Amino acid sequence: MSGKLYVVGTPIGNLEDFSPRAVRILGDADFIAAEDTRVTLKLLNHFEIKKEMLSYYEHNKNAKGNLIIERILKGESCALVSDAGMPAISDPGEDLVRQAHENGIAVESVPGPSALITALAISGMESGRFCFEGFLSVNKISRKKHLEEIKNEKRTMIFYEAPHKFINTIGDLHRVLGDREIAIVRELTKVHEQVVRTTLAQAEKDYTENKIKGEIVLIVAGKKAEPTDAITFDQAVEQARALVEKGASVNAAAKEIAAVTPYKKGDLYKALL
Repeated sequence: MSGKLYVVGTPIGNLEDFSPRAVRILGDADFIAAEDTRVTLKLLNHFEIKKEMLSYYEHNKNAKGNLIIERILKGESCALVSDAGMPAISDPGEDLVRQAHENGIAVESVPGPSALITALAISGMESGRFCFEGFLSVNKISRKKHLEEIKNEKRTMIFYEAPHKFINTIGDLHRVLGDREIAIVRELTKVHEQVVRTTLAQAEKDYTENKIKGEIVLIVAGKKAEPTDAITFDQAVEQARALVEKGASVNAAAKEIAAVTPYKKGDLYKALL
């Protein structure tokens, strides 16, 4: 009988965010697959957990993945962790989870913090529809292709970025997307946690000389609809009101008209009320 793969979320900064269930699972598992065993050892020591660890990261995932799957199929249980946050999100753990499913192994979630969701929640940016874009490639061709693919994206976009690459990313986004509202969320759950609401143009000015510090989640507004025949705000409100009269909720009507006019959903919502 095969064992089980546990996908265990770990703190993104504050160890108090580690759940009692996660502590129990790490203690009960036969072994732990860790992105960086040195980082995970600090977590285990803090919670007084002694457990065998195997390193599992981008450059050894093929060989180690097969080894881990073999051990689980023989009846052992494995807890998969990344350095911070939920494994398998912009992380090689994705491949191990896929292998487990392909081999009929049960995969169980032990949810924990996720930087992209946490950042979006405190950013104040539009969250009704969003997409996660991960890290932009450092390869010029891949990077250009990625940016071209998202320049017309209407949903809020979420990126991860390292501080030493941040200003180049801001510059590239500005050149391809034009000026957009953004939120720079850094040092999540740590002492110097910060949310900066600004624009791509302003951020390029502010951070060219003043180097940013800490791990960053960058949230970029989606492309706004082009003005349609110079529609006035009052006309937009009337269109939304017509939708309400047909049975739509005030919120839904404001959202639908905001998507096809230059006006904000919140302003339309208030006008309808």
